[in-house]
Amino acid sequence: MINYERLITLHRLLLAHREPVSTAVIQERLGCSRATVMRVIADLRDISGDPIPYDRFGSGFRYQRPRELRRELPYPWFGEAELRALLVIRHQLQQTQPGLFAELLAPLEQRLTQLLSPDELQPEELAKRVRLLSLGRAAKAVANHFPRCAEAVLRRRRLMIRYRSRTQDESLDREVSPCRLVCYRDNWYLDGWCHKREGLRRFAVDRILEASVLPGDAFDISDTQLDQQFGAVFGIFSGPPAATAVLRFSPVRARWVADEIWPGQVAARFLEDGRYELQVAYGDPTELLMEILKHVPEVEVLAPASLRQAVAARLHAALQLFSSVS
Repeated sequence: MINYERLITLHRLLLAHREPVSTAVIQERLGCSRATVMRVIADLRDISGDPIPYDRFGSGFRYQRPRELRRELPYPWFGEAELRALLVIRHQLQQTQPGLFAELLAPLEQRLTQLLSPDELQPEELAKRVRLLSLGRAAKAVANHFPRCAEAVLRRRRLMIRYRSRTQDESLDREVSPCRLVCYRDNWYLDGWCHKREGLRRFAVDRILEASVLPGDAFDISDTQLDQQFGAVFGIFSGPPAATAVLRFSPVRARWVADEIWPGQVAARFLEDGRYELQVAYGDPTELLMEILKHVPEVEVLAPASLRQAVAARLHAALQLFSSVS
């Protein structure tokens, strides 16, 4: 069986040297005998299509057409570690978003399996040993229209969608200039310019009922504009910051929160008593409220007063609900 690790090492070694590379140098790099070097060279000749002649004047081997091999390689030139990493990525996509990339990635997995040595980690073993648990995704619905959304984004084409938002619960046709796809908490969103509303909007891909790529060119929106609209505040809701929340976490909860990434984070600091104070910019408070309630009673909302009151109202409503249970 071909040792791809040595094959890649030899390939890169020959490309890195303008002059012929001696057998002794190749032996040292590959860590093998002269006979094994000859076998690796023979395998590389078959795969690359280059004769790799022995230069008697230079006392070594060289590529006859190195420029062509730099430009286009006939095989994926990855080492064993790189191949394993690709399999892990493939497995992660399969577990977090089943069916989303299945058709596109199936040939890749088959090829990676062929390239791996028998004693290396195989896909079926990876499936047994690695588990990625996700909550709240709608993979089946996403898989239906994700390919067309991705095509429109990458080709810079407009997209016609029929969209049913959760808030309004009505279906509307929208012509969109898609800008980018965003995966947030295991759910996919499409950021783009809505020609109906004449503004930037964020669409949940799993709420797209129909999608078709149009021939017209999409509007070009700068990354700065997109970040200002979608990345300036906490959560999935877009828009400029409306206020800054000041949250104070207990010393115990601080060990977790301090290591988390909070979108819209303005400032953070540890207090002398071990508590952790976090400032987060937000627009629509809906998602921030949900996040704060996850940490109760290990968090206190210091400001603004409206957010503090909203949290208190949610807790009071919950207390009434549970108090009424006999």
